[in-house]
Amino acid sequence: MKKLAIIILLVMGGLTSVKAQKFAYVDTQYILNNIPEYKMAQKQLNELSKKWQQEIETKVEAIDRMYKSYQTDAVLLPEDVKKQREDDIVQKEKELNQLKKKRFGTNGDLFKKRQELIKPIQDKIYNAIQSLAEQRGYSVIFDRAGSLSILYASARYDKSDDVLKSMGYSPGETGDNSGGTNKKHKTSMRR
Repeated sequence: MKKLAIIILLVMGGLTSVKAQKFAYVDTQYILNNIPEYKMAQKQLNELSKKWQQEIETKVEAIDRMYKSYQTDAVLLPEDVKKQREDDIVQKEKELNQLKKKRFGTNGDLFKKRQELIKPIQDKIYNAIQSLAEQRGYSVIFDRAGSLSILYASARYDKSDDVLKSMGYSPGETGDNSGGTNKKHKTSMRR
C-alpha cells in the first residue's frame, strides 16, 4: 500500500511539472527567408556552385575529347604511346575526382563557404531563440521547418515573428515567402 501511494505521488508530481512547462515553435526556414543577408549568402553560394560546376564540366569535356581521340588513334599507335595516352587519361580522371572532392566534398570549398556565410546567421537566430525562451519562460521551442513532424500547431504558439523582431527584422520584410511558410498557413497540417 505504501508503494502504491508513493507511485501515485510521483505520477501526480510528474504531471504537475509537465503542465507547468511552456512550449512554442518557430519556423527557421520562414525566419531565414525574411533575412536579407541570408538571401544574399544563398545567391553567392549558388553563383560559386555554378562556377565550380562549369569548371568541372569543362574538365569532363576535355577528358572526353582525349578519350575519343585515343579511341580513334589507338589502332595506329605503338604500344608505348598507347600506354602513355591511357595513363594521361587516367591521370586527368584522378585530377577531376580530386577537384570534385575539393569543391563539393564533405569538407570542400562549398561546405567551407557555406559555413562562413550561413553559420553566423544561424548562430544569430539560435541566440535570438534562446533569449526569447529565457525571457518568456519557454521550456522547449520546436523548429517546425526541421525534421520534427508537427501535425497541428496553433498560430498563437508560433514565435517566428518574435525571433525576427528581436533580431531587428520586420516579419515579411522581404515580401518573399517562397520556400518558407506564410502566416496564413501556420496552422495547417504537415506530414
